[in-house]
Amino acid sequence: VQLVESGGGLVQPGGSLRLSCAASGFTFSRYVMSWYRQAPGKERELVAAITSDGGTTTYADSMKGRFTISRDNAKNTVYLQMNSLTPEDTAVYYCNAYLNYGSYWGQGTQVTVSS
Repeated sequence: VQLVESGGGLVQPGGSLRLSCAASGFTFSRYVMSWYRQAPGKERELVAAITSDGGTTTYADSMKGRFTISRDNAKNTVYLQMNSLTPEDTAVYYCNAYLNYGSYWGQGTQVTVSS
């Protein structure tokens, strides 16, 4: 199982970023995919999750209306569109696949929101 995140970077407050997570080594279209984040000195927290067919999404309260999770099962990729970013969104963002035989994480991508 391999999860590779990309798309992080430095963005000004109010800006947007789109993260991608390319998955391999398992049947991507069968599993829920999630994004988590971890800010310095804080615990890792759930950002958003999406069902295997993309029909249902879940968001943490602080992300509702600003972030959108989506997936392309033909490309084995899950996305996180982040709008109206604030400095409080600064964190390492991780992709997660919770499979029948374990939970897998990517290496993370750094998102820094600063002027």
